[in-house]
Amino acid sequence: MVLNKVRPIKAVEWNDQDEDSFKALSKAEMDALRKAKPKNFTSINGWLVVTSQAVLTLIIASFCYFFSESAERVVYTYSALVGGLIGFLPSVLFLVRLEAAKKNVKSSPGGYLAAVVSGEFLKILATILLFIGFALKQPDLKWIPLLVTYLATLKCYLLAWFWR
Repeated sequence: MVLNKVRPIKAVEWNDQDEDSFKALSKAEMDALRKAKPKNFTSINGWLVVTSQAVLTLIIASFCYFFSESAERVVYTYSALVGGLIGFLPSVLFLVRLEAAKKNVKSSPGGYLAAVVSGEFLKILATILLFIGFALKQPDLKWIPLLVTYLATLKCYLLAWFWR
């Protein structure tokens, strides 16, 4: 079967795949690969991400304090701090859930996966509740600095991945 008239390509069936398309590595081969490319096997420290979220929140709040009008200075700064809190507090809850799962000696890989899923559920639920709670209890918040700070704290995950 020809799929392309310009450059004929033979269709590959599932059963026609080469046996070398993937290869399970031995422990010695994996150790050699880890030594050759150590950067590919490093993990990201979650607490470093949370710390960078908190620092970024303080930086944006200080920008809001120094570059806003004096009449609205406190509201803009408070709104930026709330946005950062909504960004990094659920991350802290997620990390605490994962740390609790790691300390459980009886946990299996399935148990740790359940901790990741339940931690992510807690994170989403906490984010929604914090947004609703602050919107109802603090109607004078300025949404632009709040959302800018919240979105900036979310980008800390991406920055940590690139800096790795």
